[in-house]
Amino acid sequence: MMSRTSFPKNQIKILLLENIHPLAHEAFHSAGFQVEALNVALNSSQLKEKIRDVHVLGIRSKTHVTGEILNEAKRLLAIGCFCIGTNQVELEAAKRRGIPVFNAPFGNTRSVAEMTLAEIILLARQLGQRNIEMHQRIWKKVSQNCFEVRGKTLGIIGYGHIGSQVSTLAESLGMRVLFFDIISKLSLGNAKGCNSLNDLLKESDFVTLHVPQTPQTVKMIDTPQFQSMKQGSYLINASRGTVIAIPALCDALRSGKLAGAAIDVFPEEPEGNSKEFVTELQGLPNVILTPHIGGATEEAQANIGTEVPAALIHFVNSGSTLGVCNFPQVDLPLSKESHRILNVHKNIPGVLSEINRIVAELGANVQAQTLATDSDIGYLVLDTDRALSQEVKAAIEGLKTSIKTRILY
Repeated sequence: MMSRTSFPKNQIKILLLENIHPLAHEAFHSAGFQVEALNVALNSSQLKEKIRDVHVLGIRSKTHVTGEILNEAKRLLAIGCFCIGTNQVELEAAKRRGIPVFNAPFGNTRSVAEMTLAEIILLARQLGQRNIEMHQRIWKKVSQNCFEVRGKTLGIIGYGHIGSQVSTLAESLGMRVLFFDIISKLSLGNAKGCNSLNDLLKESDFVTLHVPQTPQTVKMIDTPQFQSMKQGSYLINASRGTVIAIPALCDALRSGKLAGAAIDVFPEEPEGNSKEFVTELQGLPNVILTPHIGGATEEAQANIGTEVPAALIHFVNSGSTLGVCNFPQVDLPLSKESHRILNVHKNIPGVLSEINRIVAELGANVQAQTLATDSDIGYLVLDTDRALSQEVKAAIEGLKTSIKTRILY
């Protein structure tokens, strides 16, 4: 009885876009859901049409889910971002409609960290340039301005899952590690935190960025920051394309202030592999350009292909929002011999009192109940008598504060 939902599982429709890993398809199929998988991203008009009868949407980084698109999503229960970033979804718009958004904060951590370390070595030895020259039949054996990374200082901006992994790997190469984060973080190994971004930039031979896209991180590295960096230092960005001012980066490279850069993400990126890509950075010496492949390993995609479906299936089956990006987090153990009601409501004083009054007036018994809130919404999970669950659900749904109410099972 515990596994039955009020809406049959075989009628729950999952739409997966952008060539999501087959492990995700298998996980949803095994859970009893309908799965449709497409290898491409959808534009706005295509997604509006598709999303109307979808219960769970899975995307990567190219599909943009706006409030306008969400207006068409009358049945949508949740969104899964099969990547670390969630800036392709209007999170607040989803939250206002009672739609939680899940992502994969751990799945590609190692892949991005390893590529970052590889690029540090490539830049230090000018291997990108030597490779191009050899393909052009040019033999240029030089040691000037080529360095070992041992003993050099690496500055890590953003000391989260990826930044801390980079820190550990860099120390194993004999690098001195500094980091800066707006949130107080416990350092790993011998890494040392800096009091300010400027302090980190002044001391680092290599600077690598591992921050999310937020209003605070847009162009956080611009002309003043480049001026603070050491002469002949290097910059690596595998985070978000908006965090660096590209014209200022070009100026720093042309002037010799920077000795090189490795850029994996860009302010504007093509929607597919067949599209032409142009950037001011093309043609500059000792600049490694890659097409947003930091997390593009088979291991990372397999990890993400299991991590995100696990969270989505747990939500669909139990209402749990553990690990959600835009929602209060609730995880109530399943109760026997009861029906579970899920309610998303506006977070204003007195809502829980109103719901408890409804339960009491209807004479329903509460077997379990938990509520979590943020500044905008509250999320209530309520286990109550089977005989009265429909009446309780209808009464709660009728409250002016309610955004979305359903019986899970």
